[in-house]
Amino acid sequence: MKDTIIVVGMGELGSVFARGFLKLGHPVQAVRRQDNMAEVAKEISKPAAVLIAVGEADLQDTLKTIPNQWADKTILIQNELLPKDWENTHLIDPTVISVWFEKKKGMDSKVVLPSPVYGPRSQLVFNALAQVDLPCQQLDSMEDLSYELVRKNVYILTTNIAGLESGGNVQQLKEQHPELLTEVANEVITLQDALTGHKSDAQPLMDGLNEAFDGDPNHQCMGRSAPARLKRALNLAEQHNLTLPKLQSIAEKLKD
Repeated sequence: MKDTIIVVGMGELGSVFARGFLKLGHPVQAVRRQDNMAEVAKEISKPAAVLIAVGEADLQDTLKTIPNQWADKTILIQNELLPKDWENTHLIDPTVISVWFEKKKGMDSKVVLPSPVYGPRSQLVFNALAQVDLPCQQLDSMEDLSYELVRKNVYILTTNIAGLESGGNVQQLKEQHPELLTEVANEVITLQDALTGHKSDAQPLMDGLNEAFDGDPNHQCMGRSAPARLKRALNLAEQHNLTLPKLQSIAEKLKD
């Protein structure tokens, strides 16, 4: 029998990956919010992988409690993820995937783009997603991963935050509110530059944004997490002494 895979956080996304792992022949052990990971690690000290599938807001607290014997086996799948989120933790060379499919309760997974993955367990992730008919692309370098994570952040933050003002879907945002789209995207890129410590070439990111729009033109801009994403972005901007006037203006309008 193949080694067990731990899934921390068995929500909609965690369940998709778990199904893929099971189809590959791996037993899956779920770790719920109320479970003690240290106790589970005593029973399963050498899993094949540990998928961290908690939400963005819970990620840092979860990473702090990952048992040391699992530290070199992790797979991260969160939105708003950047290398800074794991580089100062005890994790060792995590595998990271930028998830470009949407899974909501009661609906099948909806693909926007193939999901890029990089790290020592990228083949495992690729194979698991293939089992559930979800496209995945294995990357060649950490540099490629960094670009893909920033691109996903630009997509998520731009559509959610601009959507607080425009409503509608991404095609309508692009066609009916191009100025709003450009202003928000440029400020999001400025924030990503500060968070990564790297000045991005904005054009490839804008091209990547348009590619994602074309992948699912009817995707709704504003999910329920949009206000929290805006607040988080402005808090990070303040920490880095950035002024993001358009994001601040949208936040002010929400108070009215």
